[in-house]
Amino acid sequence: MSLLDVQSFAAGHWIAPDADARMIAHAVTGAPLARAGNGALDVQAMLDYARDTGGPALRALTFHDRARMLKALALHLGAHKQALYDLSFATGATQADHLIDIDGGIGTVFVFASKGRREMPDAHVYLDGEVEQLSRTGTFLGQHIATPLQGVAVHINAFNFPVWGMLEKLAPTLLAGMPAIVKPATASCYVTEKAVRIILDSGILPAGALQLVTGGLGDMLDRLTCQDVVSFTGSADTALHLRAAPHLLRNAVRFVAEQDSLNASILGPDAVPGTPEFDLFIREVAREMTAKAGQKCTAIRRILAPQAQVDGVIAALGTRLAKTVIGDPRDTATTMGALVSNGQKRDVLAKASVIATEAERVFGDPEAFTVHGADARTGAFLPPMLFHCADPDAAQRLHDTEAFGPVSTVMGYRDLDHAVALVNRGAGSLVASVITHDPEVARQVALGAGAFHGRLYIDDRDSMGEATGHGAPLPHMIHGGPGRAGGGEELGGVRGVMHYMQRTAIQGSPDMLTAIGGKWVPGATETPAPAHPFTRGFDALRIGETLHTPARQVTLADIEHFAAFTGDTFYAHMDDAAAARNPFFPGRVAHGYLLLSFAAGLFVDPDEGPVLANTGLDSLRFLKPVAPGDSLKARLTVKHKTPRNDAYGEVRWHVSLTNQEDDLVAEYELLTMIAYAA
Repeated sequence: MSLLDVQSFAAGHWIAPDADARMIAHAVTGAPLARAGNGALDVQAMLDYARDTGGPALRALTFHDRARMLKALALHLGAHKQALYDLSFATGATQADHLIDIDGGIGTVFVFASKGRREMPDAHVYLDGEVEQLSRTGTFLGQHIATPLQGVAVHINAFNFPVWGMLEKLAPTLLAGMPAIVKPATASCYVTEKAVRIILDSGILPAGALQLVTGGLGDMLDRLTCQDVVSFTGSADTALHLRAAPHLLRNAVRFVAEQDSLNASILGPDAVPGTPEFDLFIREVAREMTAKAGQKCTAIRRILAPQAQVDGVIAALGTRLAKTVIGDPRDTATTMGALVSNGQKRDVLAKASVIATEAERVFGDPEAFTVHGADARTGAFLPPMLFHCADPDAAQRLHDTEAFGPVSTVMGYRDLDHAVALVNRGAGSLVASVITHDPEVARQVALGAGAFHGRLYIDDRDSMGEATGHGAPLPHMIHGGPGRAGGGEELGGVRGVMHYMQRTAIQGSPDMLTAIGGKWVPGATETPAPAHPFTRGFDALRIGETLHTPARQVTLADIEHFAAFTGDTFYAHMDDAAAARNPFFPGRVAHGYLLLSFAAGLFVDPDEGPVLANTGLDSLRFLKPVAPGDSLKARLTVKHKTPRNDAYGEVRWHVSLTNQEDDLVAEYELLTMIAYAA
């Protein structure tokens, strides 16, 4: 079999490896598979290509344009994922592992595409938070906005997830409007290269949006500016070396780190043998030990059980782990494949030896285990190895040493406070889990351990049918953690996008904030509608277009009819004396929802037209009571517009209700779906 030449994509060109390229071995056979690396890459040209070509092209698109681009990208990758499966077997990954890495990565892109359309505007500016009133009369306001950084994101990824690891960083980066240079770990970079080729060949991304370095980055990090971002996944030692670089510190280059961590799982005191929770705990731990051969940054490294349940946990785990079929990952009977390389195998064995100084190995012998369909001597195979520490309080290396493979340690705890103290000794992790059916146990763990962990996963009989598992980071939720875990955050929906944008405080008049943010701010200029706004299509409506209605008097008969019709006979509406004793009311007052109904009657056009549906009402506030005899008028203003599909868009209206003295009595935002053409 000829060697694969794993190329880099730099400044618009594919660059072959050079004579000094690093050799990459097949994880299953140990035979030479590929070579990668070119020390002559022009890193400045790559940075210029990203900044001068990719960046402007991405920033010219709106968030919705970029979200649609991501959806197209995910669909295209999904149509070509078999090629990624076929190549990824050489990393030692099974088909089940591919679903985590390849399908999981594609799914992450889909989620960011959806969130971009649903939670971000069809605009170039993202509004972060509400308008702040900085003056007495509202002529001077403040608003936080976010705009794309005008540099490049350098993504340095780990070997264990060559596709997901790239896509979980790339999706929020592109959605933000920032180009990326991806540097995968060399051991599995041939899979990443294949994914990048599929992406680039599709033509979906603008030129300069994505580049690839297979091999070393050279002095690229020394050329970054305050507009650039480094996003790193890997070991704590490498992260420390990179983040401490004087150039990065001097230029305050953003550095997002997701490092290895000693994740833990706690078996709740209530989860005794025979309960669904005990069985669930055993399944979770065994799965986390064997998925990706234990090469997951979220894998369970420390297993905490009530002291009385330790022997039962060891026995149950031993029984389940004994069913693990180790072998050629292409064989459908295989449940755990190889580690990524023999170098990684040696590292895991060295770390396991450190753990063995404080714990006894109670399952799995690396010198005696069966491998099906492959050679254990040449391939990077190891069995699941389970240790037991009898004195976790005295132990030190168990709480600071991670064997990045199928290795985990059981330790007993006396009570829940002791369990929390032990789980926190990892000094910061990506995830800790607690398997319990007792909400109070979950609450105590959350309060005691939340500050030390980026994610807390709680599962029991009620949620286990749909729960995603301890080790599954989801794009909706943050992925990262304090301390040893790196102190960074990835994913988390729009939170992940914000890493690649600059938050800026804008101060000025309502008109200035409206112009910058593309959303009408109360106090800004109102544009008279040339016709009733409900007769005009989505495209014809303009931000700030306003309808002022005539007034309607609210009578006592209206209030009593509404009370009788709805059944809302609250005393403030029906008993004058009781209402007068309430410090908020002068006497009987109109129902708040009666006012909303009257407002709709004042501004709704009855004829069939482009308005398709009322889909919601946000930010409702009742500011002043309306008594019988008061009058009511409404102001309806186009606040914001968001295209939703090819047929219609969403219009957000600002509605204010005032009385005969022009005092504001209620305010809210109305959402309607409106066809593009009238």
